[in-house]
Amino acid sequence: MRKTNQLTPAELQIMNILWDMESGTVSEVLDKYPDPKPAYNTVLTFLRILKEKKYVASEPIGKQHRFRPIVKHSEYTSSFLSDIKENLFRGSASSLVNFFVKEEKLTAEEIEELIELLRDKQ
Repeated sequence: MRKTNQLTPAELQIMNILWDMESGTVSEVLDKYPDPKPAYNTVLTFLRILKEKKYVASEPIGKQHRFRPIVKHSEYTSSFLSDIKENLFRGSASSLVNFFVKEEKLTAEEIEELIELLRDKQ
């Protein structure tokens, strides 16, 4: 997978909407936004930025454009978490997991899920 640029929180919000919808026009994306909704032109600007960053592609449909993600959610998540592991945890996956176990106050059920995942990996 190619190295992806980090998304801003606003860009990530739009990408999450598009990943859920699979594609959409500016109006359709705007409809999925929680209140308070941004202006139409704000969403359009962010979609254009995402297109420049090569996260989305678009195709004209009449006077509108339909935008679709070209970077999969799983690809972005993998790249993002890999960057966090490398930059904040000196490449240590166990330090990253340890952080979440301690700082996120995981429930016993969540810890058991992690243990099962680790057992399955062996």
